[in-house]
Amino acid sequence: MTKITIAIDGFSSTGKSTVARQLANALEYIYVDSGAMYRAVTLYAIHNELFYEEDPGLERLVAHLPEIHLGFVFDPRLGYSEIHLNGENVEKEIRSMEVSERVSQVAVVREIREKLVELQRSMGKDKGIVMDGRDIGTVVFPDAELKIFITASPDVRAKRRYKELLGRGEQVVFEQVLKNIRERDYIDSHREFSPLKKAEDAVEIDNGEMSPEQQFEKVLHLAKETIEQSL
Repeated sequence: MTKITIAIDGFSSTGKSTVARQLANALEYIYVDSGAMYRAVTLYAIHNELFYEEDPGLERLVAHLPEIHLGFVFDPRLGYSEIHLNGENVEKEIRSMEVSERVSQVAVVREIREKLVELQRSMGKDKGIVMDGRDIGTVVFPDAELKIFITASPDVRAKRRYKELLGRGEQVVFEQVLKNIRERDYIDSHREFSPLKKAEDAVEIDNGEMSPEQQFEKVLHLAKETIEQSL
C-alpha cells in the first residue's frame, strides 16, 4: 500500500497532537509530535537553569545542544510513542504550565530549530508518517502529500487547555491560560525563523465547534482520499 507524509500544523491547544495520534494509529503510520521535542528542550533548559534575562538568545542553551538527545519510544500499553530526553520519559513533565510559558522562547532560536528540523526530516525519510507542529507543512515537509492546518479561537483553545491542566492537578487560573495562549500565538506567528503559517496547499479546519469524533472523521477521510490519489 502506498504510504504518504501527512503534516498537521496549527495554533497551540487546537488538539493537533490528539488527532494526529489517532490518524497515525488508524493508518498504522509513525506518529511524531514535533512540539514535544521543543518542550523537551525547554524542560532541559529549566532543569539546568539556562534561562537568564541577559541571555535572550539562549546562547547557554545552544551550547548544550550536543548534550541533548531526543527520541520517541513506543509504549505498547498506550499504543503510541512518548518523548524521551536523554533516555528518560518526560512526556508528563513537558505538559506543565511552566514549560508552556517558556517553550515559545526556545522555539524562536535558529540553532535549536535547525537541529530539530534535521532530526524530524530523518524520522520521515521513509514516509508513512504523521507529524504535527507549527512548520511541518511549510519547512519540515514542504512536499508532504497531505497538509492540514487546524485552528480555533483563543477563547475556545484556552478553555480546553484550562480543563486539561486542572485535570492534571495543576493550580492555574483561566486568565493565565488565555494570556499564555495569546502570547504563544503572537510569538509563533511573528518569529523570524519558520513562523507559524498555513501552507498555501493546506486544508484548513476550524474545529471550534467540532467534536473530537467529527474532527477525526474529517482528517481520516482526507488522508484516505489522498492515499487513493497517490496510487
